[in-house]
Parts: sequence; C-alpha cells; structure tokens
Amino acid sequence: MATQVRNSLMDVLTACQPRRLLVCGSLAAELGAEWAKAQPEVELAEAQQLQPQGEPTLSQPHDLALITDVVATLPREQGLLLLGHIRNFGTQQIAVLNEEDQGLTFNDYISLGFVRQARFDSDPVLTLFTYNIANYNRKRDWNNPKNWANPEMWDKARW
Repeated sequence: MATQVRNSLMDVLTACQPRRLLVCGSLAAELGAEWAKAQPEVELAEAQQLQPQGEPTLSQPHDLALITDVVATLPREQGLLLLGHIRNFGTQQIAVLNEEDQGLTFNDYISLGFVRQARFDSDPVLTLFTYNIANYNRKRDWNNPKNWANPEMWDKARW
C-alpha cells in the first residue's frame, strides 16, 4: 500500500511539473528531495517551522505544495489555518495526504476548495486531497459582468 501512496504523490508531482515546490512533512520532504534531484532547476522549500497559528513562513508563491504527516497532528483550527494560508498565499496546487478521521474532516477540505483525489485502504486509512486554483471554481454562465445588476433595466426604473 505504501508504494501505491508514493506513486499517487509522484503522479501529482509529474502532472504539475513544479518549478517551485513547497514540502511539509516527512514523506513530502523525501519525495520533494527525489523530485529536486531529478529536476535540478526546481526550487525546493521545506515548511518545517509552523508558527503558533499554524501558518508557515512563506517567502514566495509556489507551484505545488505537497503536505503529508502534518495536518492530522494539528488541532482542527491550526490545520485550517495552515492550508488556508498556503492556498491564499498564491500556491497554484496543493496535495494533502491525511489520515482519515484525524485532524480535518471531509467537509473542511471541501470548504477550502479541495477535491478528494484518492482513498487508500491501508492501516491507517489515508486520503489524498488536492486543490488546483485553475479549476477549483468552474465558470458559470450567469457569473459575468453582462448579467450583473440587470443592465436591461438601467434608466427604466428607479428603486
């Protein structure tokens, strides 16, 4: 099962092809080091130091943040702050491997814009959640300036 987890995380790395990679957690650090060794142009950053609020100190946005072994050990509020801070800082994609029923819930991940990518029936059960800024909020026909504020009613009625 460990091989399947590693392969899934390497698939995320391969699909993203990050130039700036942020890793957090022991497995993420190991895979990030392998990736950086194979891709010499990669800038690898490790977020080991978490502030009391659960926020890493980030100096620049990253193409991918790979997080393992961390979110399950944090209280719920700190886990939400950690992922929210990484996401809001401009990280393009995030992959989080988490023990099921530890730390954050499925609804917590969904509320942050994550998608459940895979579930691994190991001991403990692991779940891979991913976030991609490019497709987390699909385009809607009604959500554009053409449909805002009923433009066909301008100068026809007063409220």
